[in-house]
Parts: sequence; structure tokens; C-alpha cells
Amino acid sequence: MQKLAPYSANCEHSKGRQYAEDSPSYRSEYQRDRDRIVHSTAFRRLEYKTQVFVNHEGDLFRTRLTHSIEVAQIARSIARELGLNEDLTEAISLAHDLGHTPFGHSGQDALNACMKDYGGFEHNLQSLRVVDVLEQRYAEFTGINLTFETREGILKHCAVKKARELGDVGQRFIEGKQAGLEAQLANLADSIAYNNHDVDDGLRGGLITVDQLRETKLFSKHCETVRKMYPQLDGRRLINETVRRMINHLVIDLIENSTSRLHDSGVRNIDEVRNYHEPLLVHSDEVAKESLELKQFLRHNLYQHYRVLRMSKKAERVISKMFHAFMNDYRILPTQYHDMSAEMASHSESSLARVVADYIAGMTDRFAINEYRRLFEPGELT
Repeated sequence: MQKLAPYSANCEHSKGRQYAEDSPSYRSEYQRDRDRIVHSTAFRRLEYKTQVFVNHEGDLFRTRLTHSIEVAQIARSIARELGLNEDLTEAISLAHDLGHTPFGHSGQDALNACMKDYGGFEHNLQSLRVVDVLEQRYAEFTGINLTFETREGILKHCAVKKARELGDVGQRFIEGKQAGLEAQLANLADSIAYNNHDVDDGLRGGLITVDQLRETKLFSKHCETVRKMYPQLDGRRLINETVRRMINHLVIDLIENSTSRLHDSGVRNIDEVRNYHEPLLVHSDEVAKESLELKQFLRHNLYQHYRVLRMSKKAERVISKMFHAFMNDYRILPTQYHDMSAEMASHSESSLARVVADYIAGMTDRFAINEYRRLFEPGELT
């Protein structure tokens, strides 16, 4: 059994679930959370939701599912070294993208634009909505009834106005408190994973080059190390060796810097972690600067690449047209949404818009494209 640090989250002291349940047999409360997430419909859909590339562009590009697994792997490794709760860390990592739309960040931006008059759309709020409301698996409650600590980790950031609507899990944003260390860690592991793996996918897709990436310190120094050690190495093996060293560099720095900060802070329990004036898990200043430089490089050279922008425009058109079609006549929604949509429409247009947003956000890339065709293209009627 893992030995937990005193400032970690211990499931014996959990703040509990929204609906009381008997304790599980032969597993912890956080293991139960993880298992419920893995068995959820939303988790299975992540296989066909993309990071940067749309699902049909290639079999080897990362999806939200493979990304979530990679985040969990990185986070668990760090959690073990820091004495944090691995099961909770894994549960948060696996659930953090459950609310993502089809077509990556461009899909979220498009749906947020559609929802601007109805409260907006934000994927991490939607992830919480998925586990609290939208998953329908149990007889005694809606959602999958996760522990407070897992729900806290899913909600990475939130405006104070919105936090007031979320009850206990939104309270820390109102009070200016920190999340538990496992939640802080899952957030950092997410950043480590997507920055470095977007490098890999961008190179694989031909949108960026090794020569361009050598302008960034983080990539350049590890690429040069690999070239010196293996002068004949090139192609995929050179990239793979470089990317794995980049990830290792970030992980080691986070462990060492956070270990030092935890010691210096004097925190003795999770309550003191939450009341601390700033997050305790962070990279060193030098590595944070390197990481930011890489992130800015990707934003400019990968996410603004004309091929990605073309896909973004397609996503905007697909999502916007579907949203407005469903808002204009909710009867063209699938049958299972009719009663809910009629009830929401009778309450307010905003309530109906939220149902429509739930439906669209739950789509995979492939389903969204096919649904668009069924709605707007002749001959696609079923």
C-alpha cells in the first residue's frame, strides 16, 4: 500500500459524495471514482474526439482518450514520488476532458460563441456537468456521484459568478483558496502532456519542423543531446528520443521544485494546503520559462497553421449551424431529447440552449460531421 504524505488527500477523510453511499468493498473511494469514470459513456467517446487533428486525418494522432491516459501516467508517477494519493490523481486526470466538444479547442470556441447569450460554454465546467448530471447509469442518483475531491480536481478554474451556482465544489473560487495537491498535479500533468505531445503530432503531421522547434530552448537542448549521443539517428527515432527527454526534464523539475516548496511551506495537512496563499506544486522559474516559450511557439506555429485554421473554420460552421437549427426547432433533435427539450423550452430559451449544448458537446468528431450531413445535405436523411 502506498505511504501517503500528511498533506495528501486521504479517502478516509474525504468530504464525501453528493448522495450518500455505502463504502466500497476491496477498493478505496477514489478507486471507485476512477472506475466509474472509465466505465462512463463520456470516457468512451474521448476515443473519437481530437486534440489538434480531426479524427479522420490519421490513425496515429492523439485523441482526447490517449491524451487523458498519458496525463494519468505522468501524474501518477509524480504523485508516487511526492507521497500524494495516486488513485485520486488518476481519477482527476482521466476525467479532466470529459466535457470537451468535438474538433478540439476550435469546437469549444465555436460552441461558446453560440452560447454567449445563454451563459457561455467552458469545457471544464462541462466536464463537471457530465459527471454530476449528464451520465445516467444509476438508479438512485443522476450523474456518477463522485467524491468532492475528484469533482474539485475536475473544476480547474471558474469565474466567481459561476462558482456561486456550483455549491460546495465552487466555494474555493469564492474564498480564494487552493485546490488539493492531487488536483494541482493533474493540472500540471495535463500541461506537460499536451505541450510535448502536440510537438510530436505537429511533427508527424508536417505542420512544424525540427528546425523550427530548435528555436525553442526546451526542444533545442534535448535534441542536441540526442544528436551528440546518436549522430546517425534521424526521423521518428530522433523525435521520440527528444520528446521523451523533454517530458522527463519537466517531470524531474516539478518533483524537485515541489518537494522543496512543500518542505519550506510547512503545510501539515490538506486544509493547510487549501489555505496556502498560492499553489505549492510548480516548476522552477527557469523551466516554467522554457515551458511557456514552447507553448507560445505552438500557439503561433501549430495552432495558427493554415491547415488547423481551415479545420477551425469548418468546426465553427458545423457547430454553429447545428446549434441554430436545433434552437429554431427542437423537434429535429433525436427522440430521447424531445421531452427534455420541450420542458426546457417552456422554462426559458437559455434552458433549451443548455440542452442543445449538452447534445453537441457530447458528439464525437465523426458523429458531428455525420449529423451535420443529415441535417443539411440532400440524400442524408437518417
